[in-house]
This record gives sequence, C-alpha cells and structure tokens, in this order.
Amino acid sequence: MKFKQHTVQCIGPAGLHRMAYTEWGARDDPRVLVCVHGLTRNGRDFDALAEAMSAHYRVICPDVVGRGRSGHLRDPAAYGIPQYVADMVTLIARLNVETVHWVGTSMGGLIGMALAAQEGTPIRKLVLNDVGPMITVESLQRIATYVGVDPVWPTFDEALAFVKLVSAPFGALTEAQWHHLTETSVTQRADGRWAFRYDPRIAEPFKAAFVDKDIDLWPVYEQIACPTLAIRGAESDLLTRETWQKMSSCGPRAKLAEIAGVGHAPMFQSDDQIGVVRDFLLSA
Repeated sequence: MKFKQHTVQCIGPAGLHRMAYTEWGARDDPRVLVCVHGLTRNGRDFDALAEAMSAHYRVICPDVVGRGRSGHLRDPAAYGIPQYVADMVTLIARLNVETVHWVGTSMGGLIGMALAAQEGTPIRKLVLNDVGPMITVESLQRIATYVGVDPVWPTFDEALAFVKLVSAPFGALTEAQWHHLTETSVTQRADGRWAFRYDPRIAEPFKAAFVDKDIDLWPVYEQIACPTLAIRGAESDLLTRETWQKMSSCGPRAKLAEIAGVGHAPMFQSDDQIGVVRDFLLSA
C-alpha cells in the first residue's frame, strides 16, 4: 500500500482544530475521490477501495474531527453535520480542485448529502453507502448502545474480539481484514491498555438529538442533482428497503445496488463490493 498522511487546519465555533487525511494516487491527478467514514470509524476503513481506485483518482480519505488521527473539538456540542461539512469544504480547498466524486459510508453519506444539496456544490458523483434520507430510530438506538462507551482492553486480541462483535453486520470478513479494521481504529495507551481512537464525547450530541425519533432528510435529498448510487447492505437496519427503493424515484433518482450477506454497512474489502463502486464512478 502506498499512501501519504497529511493534516489540514479547520475552524469551528470554539477555535481551530486539525483534520488528518490519507492520500492515495498521483497528487497532480485532477480527478479526486473523497471517501468519508461512519460515526465511530476512520479514513483507513477505505484502504482497499482507495488502493483499487488510485489508478483512476487522487483518493482522499479524511478522519472526521474527533476520530482517527484528527484532533478533538473543545466543545462536544459542535460534533455534528454542519461542522463536518465545513471541514470538508476546507479540505477540498486545500486540495485545490473545483470538483470531486464522493463515497460516504453512513455518517459520511450524510455529510455527502448535505454538501451535495448545496447550490454550487463541488460534488459531481455521489455514492451513499447504507444510508439515506430516512434513518430508523431502531438503528440509532442500536448505535447508541456502544458509541461513546469508551471501553479499554488489556490486550489487542480482546480489542479485536470486541470490534468483531459490534461490527458483525459488516459481514463475512477474513481474519486479516478484521485485524486491519481493528489496528487502524484502536490505539495503545501509556498504561499498555488498548482503546478506540476516537473522542467518546462524539456521542453526546448524537444521543441528545437522535435516539428517540427517526431522522427525516427527504427535503435535503430532494435538492441533490448529481448522479447518485445508493448501496444497501441487504440485512441493514439503518437503510430500510422501503427508503432505499424510494431513493430511485425522487431527488437525484439514485441508481440502486444491494450487497448480500451484509448489514450496516458494506466495507468495500472485497473485489465484488469494490467493483460496484468503481463501475458507477467510472461510467460515462
């Protein structure tokens, strides 16, 4: 794997913060693909996809603030889509490009939807991975059971077992793939124990705003005009089949794809899943 790691300085209501990102492919390639991860994950989730797509794009995989190698916000109330969208606009300005293609998993898809709905958006193609304009309260409550809990483990193997447990909906991954997804999302503390590589305070605004009702973003979705692909894990509890199918008949009239044997969310670790994204992005 050949990638470079960078940071960009962003600003929010409480001051400056640093956002890290991984870059793949030729820096002078004018075609840029931005891949944005889910709520508690990080940009390294896209290593397999980014490596595959780096022959066609300059691929940028940010760690949304509060996750991975990025800094934390002073005020946890700012952990939300408006701040994340603002940070992505800063990132795209740093890249010095006018347009991008976008792959967003779960929260990363919500950020992509919000940005794609803006007048003058830089997004020209949008892939929404297991997320849509309606998110069920049941899935939000499931996520709330583990986000922000901040567990620690005496050994890496125990961290690996926990990631396998809470991420079982990712589907049938190999041991090597589980190991990679774990080692890039946990860190060893000074006392030798292992913990997640994210600010547990990201859970505070999430739980305050979302866990007692569905999220309805259809008005946002209706404003999106770029070609869109909606991918659904066939066993997903976050993107229902009804919502997914409706996405093809309104707003950008998304093309639909479904991944068998996976819940929330497909992780693009296999050639067949990567191919679904590649074929859509590279199509005329």
